[in-house]
Amino acid sequence: MAAEPTRDQRFHKHSERALYQGHVIGLGIGSFSAPDGIVFERDIVHHPGAVSIVPILDDHVVMLRQYRAAIDGLLLEIPAGKRDIPGEPPEQTAYRELEEEVGYRAGSLIKLAEFYNSPGFCDELSFVYLGSELVDVPSDAQGVEEEHMTIERVPIDEIAGLIQSAAICDAKSIIGLTLALRHLGR
Repeated sequence: MAAEPTRDQRFHKHSERALYQGHVIGLGIGSFSAPDGIVFERDIVHHPGAVSIVPILDDHVVMLRQYRAAIDGLLLEIPAGKRDIPGEPPEQTAYRELEEEVGYRAGSLIKLAEFYNSPGFCDELSFVYLGSELVDVPSDAQGVEEEHMTIERVPIDEIAGLIQSAAICDAKSIIGLTLALRHLGR
């Protein structure tokens, strides 16, 4: 599990007022004081966290091209999902999401990293894994975007170029793929 962030004892959180609680996220306004005593407020988005997986099949990465409403466009990305089952370990979420989204069960998962996506305003903690020894299983699309996504097998040797050209441009995919390439010695 993630290490607790280092606390700066000079800063102090006084309170937080909830503004909104949706299906996935919550939004609040927190009141804080700085080392010099100035009191300030910050918007805070609460998110249950996420996992993502770099699934390797032969000499390819299994990726998704999926519509993302927040940017009103399609992204080429690695499989991922929310940690929306309370108490489920991140590794178990990764196994489940890989099966649901792309129809593969990983025989092996290796944790590559854990990271905060946007800690300036959000507490979302993400875990990224390398998945190998893939076996076909039935997929189970969850939601309208997943029902319309396409699954693409991208040659590993093309990944670095796709990141550099911004054909792959979401953070979890860049982080996961870059670490996977390093892990694989490529």
